[in-house]
Amino acid sequence: MTTEIKVPVLPESVADASVATWHVSVGDKVSRDQNLVDIETDKVVLEVVAPADGVITEIKEQEGATVLAEQVIAIIGEADAADAGAAPAPSEDKAAPAAAGAQEGKEVDIKVPVLPESVADATIATWHVQPGEAVSRDQNLVDIETDKVVLEVVAPEDGVMGEHIHGEGDTVLGEQVIGKLIAGATAGAAPAAAAPAAEASSDDSAADALTPSVRRLIAEKGLDASQIKGSGKNGRVTKEDVDAFIKSASAKQETAAAATPAPVGNRTQKRVPMTRLRKTIANRLLEAKNSTAMLTTFNEVNMKPIMDLRKQYQEVFEKRHGTRLGFMSFYVKAVVEALKRFPEVNASIDGDDIVYHNYFDISIAVSTPRGLVTPVLRDCDKLSLAEIEKGIKELAIKGRDGKLTVEDMTGGNFTITNGGVFGSLLSTPIINLPQSSILGMHKIQDRPMAVNGKVEILPMMYLALSYDHRQIDGKESVGFLVTIKEMLEDPTRLLLDV
Repeated sequence: MTTEIKVPVLPESVADASVATWHVSVGDKVSRDQNLVDIETDKVVLEVVAPADGVITEIKEQEGATVLAEQVIAIIGEADAADAGAAPAPSEDKAAPAAAGAQEGKEVDIKVPVLPESVADATIATWHVQPGEAVSRDQNLVDIETDKVVLEVVAPEDGVMGEHIHGEGDTVLGEQVIGKLIAGATAGAAPAAAAPAAEASSDDSAADALTPSVRRLIAEKGLDASQIKGSGKNGRVTKEDVDAFIKSASAKQETAAAATPAPVGNRTQKRVPMTRLRKTIANRLLEAKNSTAMLTTFNEVNMKPIMDLRKQYQEVFEKRHGTRLGFMSFYVKAVVEALKRFPEVNASIDGDDIVYHNYFDISIAVSTPRGLVTPVLRDCDKLSLAEIEKGIKELAIKGRDGKLTVEDMTGGNFTITNGGVFGSLLSTPIINLPQSSILGMHKIQDRPMAVNGKVEILPMMYLALSYDHRQIDGKESVGFLVTIKEMLEDPTRLLLDV
């Protein structure tokens, strides 16, 4: 029996995608919910996971290939039962030296990385390895979260994870010891420090073995992982198990409600502290609303010229530059040209002064598992369309993997946010302080429009410019937005470099 691996359903405003990175090769064994490949659209990176255990028997589309929604890109076959089985257990005589070797391993401190100068402390976000588990050199052990970025702490050597000195949610300082690693030890003989983990209940062990996607789903639904019975390999909880648990709980509540008019059942709440990144986002958004005279102006743009241009040059562009021609590069180019014509928008307020910038660093809003962030693409006036596409791709991947640095997040004169990839038709974006304005792009939707006295169906998109009215007047804001509209509706003004 074989299983087809398909491209996920794409957002309505996204016509196609490209295969970014294969994490497996033909012949590799995979487990349910394991990430197989990253699929990249104009702005977001989608993970495609294995629906079942098996072996990769065929990869139909290689990295860089342009693919459509629900297109088959790989095949998973059944794993050979003989190969899939565990290796024969060693005899007691041979096992003893291994255990002895484990006890002789040296203890290594796991420390918080050196924090940036402007960061006083950090928070332990997620431990990826539990005491007693085997680890390999350079494996990510724990995520350390600061106000803006997430730092990964990797294993310096092969060995076994020792005790967690500090748990998830603890506040820690730079270079503080947060755990122990027993270098050279084996998982079959965990050190004494890991003994408490070995004595934990089977429910706790199952919770530790959750895949990231299942862990996120359980957190979103506010469930207790220990109450969900796993049907996967070694009792692992799968997405199907979570869905079945939710349906079962709902059915029980409905039955109880029908049996008696009084409210019954488990009415529970789950209180989860905000992450440092979420608290920072909340404080900055609130500050922007309270400290600026924010106003939003709107316009609309006919996207047909750009869509026709992409269709005509997509293949030759990708062959020459090694990257797809998306919409975001046109948006960035149009914004840079408008900023040149309206320097008031490319400025910021500092106390009683207005600071005008003679460079063009554009912040690109990127959605990540930890929240919305705005990494900076620098010197956009000097970049070609291909260089812009590659730069945005790099920032999106770093954001998804939690590898954005403080330098990536610092600066920026103007922000572009594209809610259209999620289906937003119209919104009023909030200014990204200390900038003075932000441009919101939205869903491209076919609408009837009057053209030369006739009604035509055209792919239209709303533009929204939010700006600080203390600094930018209506004349400049409207002129800025009209310039962007003109550039996008006549893309021949923008150099294609193909």
